[in-house]
Formats: sequence, structure tokens, C-alpha cells
Amino acid sequence: MQPRMSAAAHAQPLRPRAAVWPWLLLAAGIIAADQLSKAYFDAALDYGQRIAVLPVFDFTLLYNRGAAFSFLADQAGWQRWLFTALGTAAACFILWLLHRHRGERRFSLSLALILGGALGNVIDRTLHGHVIDFLLFYWRDWYYPAFNIADIGITCGAVLLVADELLRARRERAGRKQG
Repeated sequence: MQPRMSAAAHAQPLRPRAAVWPWLLLAAGIIAADQLSKAYFDAALDYGQRIAVLPVFDFTLLYNRGAAFSFLADQAGWQRWLFTALGTAAACFILWLLHRHRGERRFSLSLALILGGALGNVIDRTLHGHVIDFLLFYWRDWYYPAFNIADIGITCGAVLLVADELLRARRERAGRKQG
């Protein structure tokens, strides 16, 4: 049985729901930065060309037909549509979550970052059949797979999503101890 609200609680004005448009604007900004940077490097560099920036970082131009870490990149082409469908489905689910949880700032921020990154890579797969990567970190003979702005959005969003869940669980535990 739920406790009843007091008369004072009923008298308080309702807080307006948080807007979802700032999160969508952030996602759109990530998509724009991603697409503009990819267009620049695709036009400025030849495939496989590298420009040394730091002793551990180069700009390069690579195409990834697979997913993260070139997963399934060596397949015949069906993976293009699989990853496009997965990215589109993920974007739809994220939009639904954003609508439902728009007032939860850290959670919504993480979702907006992932949404922008997912759609940035979906656009590449749809237009080019592959994702354009241009950021390459390495140390001596070890190379981290090349990536792009969309991948940064997805990664930062995923890390923030995990942090948000850990902090939420911690708050709930502390609340149970006090109550």
C-alpha cells in the first residue's frame, strides 16, 4: 500500500518536465562534428596515408567495413546492413529512453553521446558502405585500432552510462542503510 501525499504536497506546483531537445541538440552536434571531420580527412588524405602529429598519434585514413575493432570487416558485405540496422534500432531505443528519462542529467548525457556516435556511424555505412576512421594511436609496434569522433561519443557515453549506474546503485544502497 502506498503512503498518501500530504495536503502540503498536493498544494506544491508541479515541476515542468525537463526538455529533451538539449540532448538531441548535443547528439546533432556530435553527428555534425563527426561527419565534417570524416569528410575533411576523406578528401585530404589518400587511403592508408598517415600524417604524424605526435610520437604516439597520427592522422590516417582507413575504412572499416566491420564493427568495433574491425569485427566482421572481412565478410562479403552483409555486415553493412546488419550494423546499419543495429545502429538504427539502438538509436530508436535511445530516443525512447531519452524521452522517458530526460530529467536525469548524467543518464541523458550518456545517451545523447551514444546516440550521436551511433547515428554518425550509421550515416557512414548508409552513404559509403563503411565507416571512415582517421585517428590512430600507437606505441612502438602496438597500434590501437583507428577510430573517429562518433566512436569517441559512443565510448564516452558508455563510460558515463556505467558511472551513472554505479552511482545510482551506491545512492540506493546508502538510502536503504538510512531507511
